[in-house]
Amino acid sequence: MTYRRSDNLRQLAVFLILFTFWLVFSGHYDPLHIGLGLVCAAVVTRFSYDLLLKDVPSPRSLIKGWRFLLYVPWLLYQVVMANFHVVSLIIRPSQIRPRIVRFKTTLTSDLAKVVLGNSITLTPGTLTMNIDEGEFYVHAVSDKAATDLLAGDMERRVARIFGEQLLTTKQPDELKK
Repeated sequence: MTYRRSDNLRQLAVFLILFTFWLVFSGHYDPLHIGLGLVCAAVVTRFSYDLLLKDVPSPRSLIKGWRFLLYVPWLLYQVVMANFHVVSLIIRPSQIRPRIVRFKTTLTSDLAKVVLGNSITLTPGTLTMNIDEGEFYVHAVSDKAATDLLAGDMERRVARIFGEQLLTTKQPDELKK
């Protein structure tokens, strides 16, 4: 009985998340679009709720969700600032110095590593090429992009979302200049 109840709670949580995203991103609030959103969210929830939420939502997962929501504005700010940097590189192409940077992370959860890798890739001027266990391979378009990445601020913020402690500071290993 407990298993069935936990499934229902997960399905409800996933449905609410998906339907909220539908409402936010569709931008249409007439009965047809709301009805379509309800149906789509219900169908996707029915067949794939366990992909989004593996466990029953708990106070700890709600805290992680809240921390992630607080992280998003900071990430968006970083994306905007990185866009300005890329524009400056277009104006002054002599500062373009592409390189591949390798660094190790002490993040333990796969989800934390994925969030970090995607955050790096979303930031213009950097691209996560590979994540092998705790080792990241990142292409950086300039010295500034590489330096900002290696400063570790993004990694610290991702660790904070998931309640992880970073054990040591990164030791960069630049592969190619």
